[in-house]
This record gives sequence, structure tokens and C-alpha cells, in this order.
Amino acid sequence: MTMSIRFISLMMMLHLVLMVPILGQQQTGFISIDCGGPENFEYTDDSDQIKYSADGAYIQTGINKNISVEYSYPNNPNLPLPMSDLRSFPRGNKNCYTLRTGRRGSLHLIRAYFLYGNYDGKNRLPEFDLYIGVNFWSSVTFKNASEQVILEIISMAESEVTNVCLVNKGLGIPFISALELRPLNSSIYNTEFGASASLLLFKRWDLGETDGSGRYEDDMYDRIWHPYDSSSWDSVSTSHAINGNKNGYRAPSEVMRTAARPKNFSVPLEFSWTPNDPNLKFYVYLYFAEVKQLEINELRKFRISWNGHSLFGPLVPSYLVSTTASNLKPLMGNEHRLSLHRTEDSTLPPILNAVEIFEVRMLDAFPTLEKDVNAMMGIKNAYGIQRNWQGDPCEPKNYTWEGLTCNYSSSHPPRIVSLNLSSSSLTGVIASAICNLLSLEALDLSNNSLSGSIPKFLVEMRSLKILNLKGNQLSGFVPTALLKKSRAGLLKLSVDAQNLCGSDKCEKKLNVFVPIVATISSLLVLLIAFIIIRKVRRIMQSDKETSNPDKEGTLVASKKWQYSYADVWGITSNFKIIIGKGGFGIVYRGQMKDGSQVAVKILSPSSSQGPREFQTEAELLMTVHHKNLVAFIGYCDDGRKMALIYEYMANGNLKNYLSARNSRCLSWGRRLQIAIDAAQGLEYLHHGCKPPIIHRDVKTANILLGEKLEAKIADFGLSKVFENETRGVGSSMSASDQGNAEPTVMGTKGYLDPEYYKSRRLNEKSDIYSFGIVLLELITGQSVVLKGKESVHILDWLRPELRRGDLSKIVDPKLQGKYNACSVWKALGVAMACTAPASIHRPTMSCVLSELKKCFETEVPSQSETYTLPAQIYGDLHCLSETYSLDDESITYPFPR
Repeated sequence: MTMSIRFISLMMMLHLVLMVPILGQQQTGFISIDCGGPENFEYTDDSDQIKYSADGAYIQTGINKNISVEYSYPNNPNLPLPMSDLRSFPRGNKNCYTLRTGRRGSLHLIRAYFLYGNYDGKNRLPEFDLYIGVNFWSSVTFKNASEQVILEIISMAESEVTNVCLVNKGLGIPFISALELRPLNSSIYNTEFGASASLLLFKRWDLGETDGSGRYEDDMYDRIWHPYDSSSWDSVSTSHAINGNKNGYRAPSEVMRTAARPKNFSVPLEFSWTPNDPNLKFYVYLYFAEVKQLEINELRKFRISWNGHSLFGPLVPSYLVSTTASNLKPLMGNEHRLSLHRTEDSTLPPILNAVEIFEVRMLDAFPTLEKDVNAMMGIKNAYGIQRNWQGDPCEPKNYTWEGLTCNYSSSHPPRIVSLNLSSSSLTGVIASAICNLLSLEALDLSNNSLSGSIPKFLVEMRSLKILNLKGNQLSGFVPTALLKKSRAGLLKLSVDAQNLCGSDKCEKKLNVFVPIVATISSLLVLLIAFIIIRKVRRIMQSDKETSNPDKEGTLVASKKWQYSYADVWGITSNFKIIIGKGGFGIVYRGQMKDGSQVAVKILSPSSSQGPREFQTEAELLMTVHHKNLVAFIGYCDDGRKMALIYEYMANGNLKNYLSARNSRCLSWGRRLQIAIDAAQGLEYLHHGCKPPIIHRDVKTANILLGEKLEAKIADFGLSKVFENETRGVGSSMSASDQGNAEPTVMGTKGYLDPEYYKSRRLNEKSDIYSFGIVLLELITGQSVVLKGKESVHILDWLRPELRRGDLSKIVDPKLQGKYNACSVWKALGVAMACTAPASIHRPTMSCVLSELKKCFETEVPSQSETYTLPAQIYGDLHCLSETYSLDDESITYPFPR
């Protein structure tokens, strides 16, 4: 009966397919899956003209089912066709759909549909979990058998493939009715969390609409908009189309044609919601378009507040043009109330056309290291393994692939440490893909039909401690190195002696081979001894040179710098306390044997920096020493495990200390002292080191603060030594003549010298520019890029304020006016000189240091002296050869606007 109803429904839909044109360009990149539909069947749903296909190409597990007759057609004539069937997963704890999203970093809307409809005849509502990639999406629960549950999330692709996984947690068999993916413009739906979070749809409302279909052909992102109205609102609308092309959010014209306004013009337009958990974080996206052609004397202008706190505005909607506003910081609270208040000069009440509310889903889990995943796929393909190996091998933690054990870290991707393929009907040779599991400690291939010899790559797997090859048809020799590791107790080796190297013939061959190895080993020992003696002599000679303070050259310390990974493990107490994270990796707090505190920076396998930057920083820090450079304790270079050990700076970095979330306020005098400390460190690198050194990544995040707030420069991974001094630091040549063009520009956007960015020619003045930006952050308390409707560089924000000359609008409001105006104007002059567009117009670091000390001397308790004209900020900069013009706006800053 169920099958016949399904057939009738399909035939009716097939007839409609012939009459409804399929959307072309509208559906570019769309993935629309009818889960559980007939194999190779494609159709276009007449209600929304979405082209659906069966799910066989996206998943290999599960069984197709139809919902019960009482919930299906014709008893439920309005039921969308994709909801009439489903795919159920009675086997396996984790079953995953594989969606090809094109490229890493692309943004997508993913929507999943569920209708139980008593498909299994048990009339028991299941509960299961849904994951996107390795991170939790949502629990799937039902109020009754007829409820259609629709879950939607906006997520950034972590690779070319995105997995949507259904996880059985013992409360019923998972299933899914339909699955959709829609590509989004990557410039929209931004949050302060970036790629570290996804957005789970909470509500999407079409305001002023009372009977909309919810899904519109002109929505290029295929969002579903639910009508929403209130008894305290009036609805206003227009028959004209709304232009949303200039707005990346592209709300459909059908939605934007209607809007809500308060019936009582004197009260605000309000809506609210109450979360299940007050700790949940929300982002709200508000859509506006004026639907009425206003008269000359009419004005619609309003502000938006949240729980009584100003959110943004004032805002004046444009006629028939869509605009979108959203909060910069996530909203948290027991209740959320958004209010739109008209301003005093507004003659009309506020309007609101549409709303989207999203809940933040933090991406707390790391996907398994990509090399390990690729290795496992190679093993699966080599042997044609039929196990339920879907999604990520190691995540979620309780649902790893069968036969795998993974090692987890709070700061690194999971690694596969054990692989058990015993009694798995394997044939052929031992797959070479196994050698790419670099962290593998245990490998069990016993009781299969493997043939050929034992490959030598097993010897090179340094982490391997257990190897079981019994019960196979292997032949030939056991590699000597494996035997040696086994005899030394470093490897538990299990092999079948009758087929391998256990015969007299083998022993004779070994008897000839061993003396040869012994002879070669003796020669190697002598050679190594010779090399060590030469190295010791060089070190002793170098120590003598170091002890002579008048002798120029590279300082080489005589102490031991290198630590083993085991030492690092002990110093950090098993990587217990995380104190920071950067491009290199995670930074942990540790303690040396003498009780001194240290910071240990571990190189992450997925780090944007790598061994080259590691080597640069380690070698440089062993040769430079200054009270305003973070002291170097040592390094670890133990195979692929790398770490740098520094002195511990108790108050973290300057960026975090200046942030709005930090309740502590630095006084103006302390800010100047921090600037002086940092300038002294840079001045030493530029003029005290021979050859000179350019840091290349000066920023507030790389200025660390000690217990007494003394400042020190850190992070030298991008630093560059200029061997030819005349072509580097201190040179008066033009930028085009200095140094050689670099293949890759190094630094951080916002702090990056625009001239260096454009010419790719590095010189000392690139650090000067970056330091000038740091100085502006100290003065204003603003971040290098101010977030708003559009990102604004701190210099673009500052120029008009300087022209107005109101110091109170420039200086960090946390200071509450407690500063000497003369001192601040002088410091502003230094900062603006440092950030001159042309490097030849920027001062040297020695000049900057001198002027900052004068600023510090000027800083006295008296507040009577005031300066109001921005032109005066350059009056006492004695060592500047050029004056920088506030009107020079010809420069383009290399940062994302």
C-alpha cells in the first residue's frame, strides 16, 4: 500500500516536472538531496522549483523507507515530496553524507529535514545527534510523529569536502528526509569568531507578511522566511521591486516589499526572545528598506537598542533599496529585547522588513590531521575495506572508525596511534599508505592473506612500538633494523618464523652481513668523533671571542640551549596551562627546575608558520640580548616536535591588555613607558646589532608585558638580518634602491607598511611604520582596524579627528581625561610621522625614542595646559627632516575593508 502511494505521488510530480522550468543560474552550486528516494531519480518540486536528486551518490550506508500512510499523500496533500520518504541508519554509530563544497574556506548554508511519520511502525519518537564535520550541530528531537523538523546552519568549509553525520546515541535509530546545501557570499554573516564558529538558525522572520509562502525564487540563497506579525504593529508594503543588489545579503524582493511599524507612533517597535541557556551567544541581522515615497517634510530615522543598550544607529532606510545591520559583538542574556526608537527629529515611526537570529556554535573540535586522513583513505582503497568508515576517523571522540585508536590534544589535531585490521580478509602486499601514519604506535595486520615481503618503510616509522604480522603469507627477510628494535625491547614484533628469516640459509647470510655492518659502523664512529672534536674546538674559540667586549661579531652563548621533548613535557606539566595562541601554535606556561616561570611555544602541525620561521627565531634569539627583548631560554627540535622556551611575561600581550574586554586601564604615563620600552628594543635591533635586524611583525600582540608592566618585543619568526648594512637599516637611499624585492611580503595586515607592501622592498622604515600604528593604539585605545558596517583603518578614522582638533575624541576614553594634553599632542606627532606614506619621510627609531622620552618628561600632574590645533603636534619634533601632511590620502592600506 505504502509503495503504491509513493508511486502515484512520484508520477504526479513527474507530470509537473514537464510543465515547470528548472531554475538554471539560480541553482548554481546547489545540492538538493531527497534522502531515501528511488535510485537515480531526479525531479523538480513544483512548490519551489528546486531540483532534487536521490542520495546514492552521497552515502553508501542506510536503508530507504517511506513514512506511514496516515502521514503521507493523499492524507497529507500539502506534504513536500522530499518528506514522504527517508533514509534510516540501523547499523553503525556514525553515518555521514559527503558533500563536495568546492574549496576550503567557502561559506555555505546547510539545511536538514526530518519527518518521522512512524516509518518503522513502532510509533516511538527517536532522538539522535547531528554533526557538521567534526563539530556538533544539534540534537534532533520530535514533539509528535507528524512534526517536520528543519535545522539550518551557516558554516565555513574546512576542506573541499563537508561531512554531515548522524550519530546514534542509543535513543532511537537516526534517519533523515532531505539535505540541502546552498553556497553563500563569503563576505556576509561575519562574526568576531571568524572561522572558529558556525551560525545555527534560531529564527528568520518576514515582518509585515501574514500569508507568505516562505520560499522565494528571487532569493539566490534559497532561505526560508516565515511570516511574523504582532498585534501592536501595522503592516506597510509596496508593489515596487526592492533593489538588494548592492547588499551582499540579497534578501528577496518579496520579503522586503512588506514591513512592520508600531501602531502607536510614540512607542518603539520591539520584538524579543528567551533562550534556553543564558550563556548562548546570538547574532541578529536586521533588514531595512523604505517602502513609502516620502514627502519633502517627512523623515524616517531611528536607533536600535538591545535590552536598553544602544546597538547601532541612527539609521535612515533608503527608498526601495535593501540594507542590513547586525551587532558586532555577540548578545548574551536571560532575555533579549530589540527596540527600534525613532529619533527626535523623525516625523515617522521606525520600520523593519525582516529579521534573522542566529545562535553561535563554537567549533571546539579539531579534524584529524589531514595526512592521517589521507593515509586511511589510501589504506581503505588499497584493500577495498567495507567497514563503516565515514566522516572523520577520530571525531566525534566516542565514534571513531572501527579498529582505530586516536590521541587527542587540546591544541593539536587528533592523530591515529593504533590501527587494528586483524581478520579483515586483506589480500596483496602491505599497503605503502600505512607509512604515512607517522604517529602510529600499534599496527595489527594478523590473520589475513597478505603476501610479499615485509616492507622497509616499517623501520622508518619511529613511533611504532607494536607490530603484529602473524597469520599471513609473507615471505623473505625481516628487516634487520626491525629485529634490532625488537631485541632492544623497543618494538614488540610478532611474525611467522617458518616463512621468514629463520632458516640456516638466512643465518649464513646474516653472518656475512654482520661483519660488513660492524666495519662500516666502526668507520662511522671514528668520523663522528672527529666531527665532535672539531665542533668543540669551534665552540671554545667562539666563547673566547664572546668574552671580549670590544670585539665585534655574532654573540654565541656558551650555555646549552637544546631541550628534549620529554624536558618540554615536564616543564609544562603535560601541557597543562595554555596562556596564548598565535600563528606558530599554542603557548603554554611552564616552570624550570630552578622554579623560574617560562612560556613554551609549541609548533602546531597546522601552523601558518613552520620550521623555517622556527629556525630563524631560535638562531636569532641565541645571538641578541637586550632588556626590552623577551629573553630566550632554549628550544626543542625533537623530530617533528618543535618548541621555543622564553621567559614568562605575567601580563600577557599589549593587544589583550588594551582590549575593551580588559577592565584594567593603563595610565598615560605607563603607556608612554611601554612605548619607550618597545622603541628601545627596536632601536637595539636596528642600530645595536651588527648586522642590523628588521623585525617585520611589530604589533601590539608581539609586545609582551611583565609583572611590573615593563614591555618587551617578542616573536622573531619573520625577522630578517641585513648582511649588507648600507643596504638595510639606517640608509638614506630611496625605497626603490634599498634591498632586493622579496617574493613574499611578510607582516600583519593593518600594521603592514604600505610602501613595502607595494614595492616588496624591505628597509628599517617598515618597522617604523608598524611602531607608529602601535603608538596610535596606545593613544586612542582603538584597534588597528575598527569594525562597523565597513572596516576602517585606524589612520582613516584618525585623520578627520585630528583636523577637528578635539583631543577628547581621540584619546582612549578609559583615561577619563587624566593626561597632559601637550604630552599627548607630541606623541600623536611622533605616531603620524612614523606612519608617513613615504618611508624616506619617516624618522629613525633613535629619533622616535628621543621624542618619546620628551613626551614622558612633559607628562606631569598638571592638566591646565591645552592644545587644540592639530598643526601644533609637529612643533617640537626636532629630528624630523620632513613634515607629514594630514591631507595626504593617496595611500591604500593593505587590510580587508
